[in-house]
Amino acid sequence: MSKQIAGWIMDRNLRTFLELLSRYVGYAFDDTDWDTVDEKSDGWYSYPLAGTTATLDVGLARSVGSEVMSVNVTGVETPELQLRTDTLLSACAGI
Repeated sequence: MSKQIAGWIMDRNLRTFLELLSRYVGYAFDDTDWDTVDEKSDGWYSYPLAGTTATLDVGLARSVGSEVMSVNVTGVETPELQLRTDTLLSACAGI
């Protein structure tokens, strides 16, 4: 059963968040992916992570005037991936 996991992270942790989340689903997140994500700065947008074990849709929005980024991950199907995604969100919010 697919689950949605939402939260927020510090903007400076976005690349780390996406790189680690990509590893969890077997996707090789690289500089081209980062350039695409990094150039989108206004409003909500989504970025797919289509890996070998799962496909996630990562919704992102920068909060105006702050260093906080809202994150919404859909397609999280297994309990293990749910736990990893939630833990990664928590870790990237605090560092």
